[in-house]
Amino acid sequence: MQIRRLFLNHGQAEPLSSETLPLSRKRRRELTEDEYFAGVRSADVAVLARALTLIESSNPHHQMLAENLVTRLLPHTGKSLRVGITGVPGVGKSTFIDALGQYLTRGGLRVAVLAVDPSSALNGGSILGDKTRMPRLSTNPNAYIRPSPSAGTLGGVARKTRESMLLCEAAGYQVVLIETVGVGQSETAVADMTDCFVALMLPGAGDELQGIKRGLLELVDVVAVNKADGPTQAPAELAAQQYRMALQSLTGRHDDMPTVLTCSALDERGVDAVWDAVEHRHNRLQSNGELAEKRLRQNLRWLWGIVDDQLRSAVRTYPAVNAIRDDLEREVLEGKTSASAAARRILEAFGVRQDGSPK
Repeated sequence: MQIRRLFLNHGQAEPLSSETLPLSRKRRRELTEDEYFAGVRSADVAVLARALTLIESSNPHHQMLAENLVTRLLPHTGKSLRVGITGVPGVGKSTFIDALGQYLTRGGLRVAVLAVDPSSALNGGSILGDKTRMPRLSTNPNAYIRPSPSAGTLGGVARKTRESMLLCEAAGYQVVLIETVGVGQSETAVADMTDCFVALMLPGAGDELQGIKRGLLELVDVVAVNKADGPTQAPAELAAQQYRMALQSLTGRHDDMPTVLTCSALDERGVDAVWDAVEHRHNRLQSNGELAEKRLRQNLRWLWGIVDDQLRSAVRTYPAVNAIRDDLEREVLEGKTSASAAARRILEAFGVRQDGSPK
């Protein structure tokens, strides 16, 4: 509960009269960069929680402090196995991660879970941030679960997920699992920050096969048909076979075919086989040098992703843009101005010509 309170209270406005409030409501002393660094490196969970909140902050002072902290921690990162896990709502992602995390910690590994939740429309916070979806793992001393609001960015992947992953690595977690909300372009974003990408599927693949996105098939490394238990055991096996055929015909990845398996997260059957497939792929990439090259490419995409994100923010908050924004949006909605013409005027107000050169 202490960690939960730290997460909720961090970043609240200074009370008007802190002397009249309970101790739990008083503003805590801000940690220094050295204290954050020492706390993360010593795997102090309370400090790690505060450091993760720090990097999610939109406060300019916090952003600069977080940037310096991540830079100092970089030499202590990169040693974990990074795994992305996606799947449609209802496929059992949280149950699977709960079972997988238990399996890994029993084997002596420390596991961090970054669960990217949908953001609340009221306050931007995590809707599912109470960790009740992973009841066993949330009380496991060798595991750490971090609910993180997506804040509407890139279909559900939190803007600071990469930095959060690095902090968890610096804290000594050997496996980092990133769970997506399974919508939009979140799969592409997670694949761009992990070593292995796992897609959970439901039994009864007939209709699902028609709706599989080719892009997802090109990204995925392991397909696990979940809920292979009881009356859905046979449909799960059939679905797995259909996915194997679909992957062979659609992806063109004949030399690097994704592994297709069945499992039951509820009964904890087949979870070990899914992890074996993840480890096998990771070891192969590591032995032939592809893993290091892949992570370098991911870092470059991360760089330009940050540039794109900050440019969008700068354009939206620029005074000259704010002065014409509402009128342009209304004209576009009413059909009086095309989107391209409105975009040109916004960029010109920001100080950029149509050809990209400064005014």
